[in-house]
Amino acid sequence: MSKWPVLALFLAVSVGGGLLIGAFTLPGEWYEGLAKPWFNPPSWVFGPAWTFLYVLIAIAGWRSWRTDPSGAPMKAWIAQMVFNFLWSPTFFALHWMGAALAVIGAMLLAILAFIAFSWSKDRIAALLFLPYAAWVCFAMALNAALLSLN
Repeated sequence: MSKWPVLALFLAVSVGGGLLIGAFTLPGEWYEGLAKPWFNPPSWVFGPAWTFLYVLIAIAGWRSWRTDPSGAPMKAWIAQMVFNFLWSPTFFALHWMGAALAVIGAMLLAILAFIAFSWSKDRIAALLFLPYAAWVCFAMALNAALLSLN
């Protein structure tokens, strides 16, 4: 199979899935009514940030799939996608901030596992996840602050 249709599939899953879940779990009035920490960014930051990160996530997953489709990096990639796609519904739809904090913590562990597993096999894939790890650390701190304030 040519590598480009597989990359397109990874992009469709990551970017398309992320945007679709985001569209169905918009923050809305509930989120607007929450007390926010001082470091809460403006709402317009999240869409571009996540879109950029989903592209990096897709490329890293595609590279890992090409290297070893059933290896530990791919398993960690799948795990982080599951947690990633669970977080928005848990936080924005169900309003379960504590459960969302647990989900994002598990997501961060899966991201770090992907980086660790990929480091020796495909350094580029691992490096592509570093901005994602940094953003999820920030998002986790934001989730924790929102939980604490509300």
